[in-house]
Amino acid sequence: MKLKILPILLLFLSVQFVSACPACEKQQPKITQGLTHGAGPQSNWDWVIIGIITFITLLTFVLSLKYLIKPNENNEDHIKQLILSN
Repeated sequence: MKLKILPILLLFLSVQFVSACPACEKQQPKITQGLTHGAGPQSNWDWVIIGIITFITLLTFVLSLKYLIKPNENNEDHIKQLILSN
């Protein structure tokens, strides 16, 4: 019984650390309010950096799914073929 309660308790406690405190929520812009601690983006360059990082992260995620689902390793000289033929 204790093993089932511990993960649930940890999940509820982690929510407090992830969400922003009331003082930080007042400093955040409306789009990021309640998500993070701190003052948030201060200038337009911060939003550009956030956009670039978001694009790189999404591109990495999409490409990793693409190559995980359909890797296209059909060449005869691919290392996989050497292992499978032995």
